[in-house]
Amino acid sequence: MESNFLTTVFLPLALFIIMLGMGLGLKVDDFKRILIEPFAVFVGLIAQLIMLPIVGFLVATIFPLTPELAVGVMILSACPGGATSNLVTYLVRGNVALSITLTAISSLVTVFSIPLVVNLAMQHFMEANSSVQLPFIKTVIQIAVITIIPVVSGMGIHYYFPLFAAQVEKWVKWLSLFFLALIIFGLVLKEKANIPTFFLQVGGVTLVLNILTMVLAYLFAVFSKLTSGNAKAITVEVGIQNSTLAIAIASSPTLLNNPTMAIPAAIYSLIMFATSAAFAWLVNREIKNIPHQ
Repeated sequence: MESNFLTTVFLPLALFIIMLGMGLGLKVDDFKRILIEPFAVFVGLIAQLIMLPIVGFLVATIFPLTPELAVGVMILSACPGGATSNLVTYLVRGNVALSITLTAISSLVTVFSIPLVVNLAMQHFMEANSSVQLPFIKTVIQIAVITIIPVVSGMGIHYYFPLFAAQVEKWVKWLSLFFLALIIFGLVLKEKANIPTFFLQVGGVTLVLNILTMVLAYLFAVFSKLTSGNAKAITVEVGIQNSTLAIAIASSPTLLNNPTMAIPAAIYSLIMFATSAAFAWLVNREIKNIPHQ
């Protein structure tokens, strides 16, 4: 499955708008709390950059996958977080500031960690010495465009026009859900002929990867004695990979140029919305009993 208009144009544009809306509800104090208490950031980065690839390797090894699909699972595991995880964190009332911080930091670190993880995976599963390099400047610009710039813009609107921001922010959740539904519909419509085959190939492994990483991340956060809001943010950040970036790495002519390796990320991009909705439903059922943090 190759990148298409939906994943290369519409999805980043939709996420830009969503992140702008999320910024309307953020203040500088949200980030100051993280600077004062950096332990949650440290826990999240350990879970994203170390635990996630290890779990991905174990899952790719246990399941009977072809070498290319196994590498595809590893590519996905090496792409933690993304603007989608920030959105889901917002919907489950987690610490959005922490989520955005983890996305920003991990996106810079993965410029170096993704080539390392993918190269080791190719050597292990395919016995190949191929290498992949991500353009540093392009990656930094990408994360800035879809995360930092719109959030800062939203925070600026919140600061200078608080009444307007408060009114618009009320509708952000409904707008977010609309975009989620539209994205899922577009993915299904674009690849409707291939989806059954793709699900048979990697549906089980991507579902296990998704649920297992969320469960382990939540337990890790709770064991680290983090607050409820921080635990939810880390759970989402670790459990929802940046499938758009994984698809680009696997299928781009300038990188791996192997559409087969993109199949796990493509199927995962459908599954993660379903599991995210289930997670949001579960936590929001208990929201009245959980103090907002």
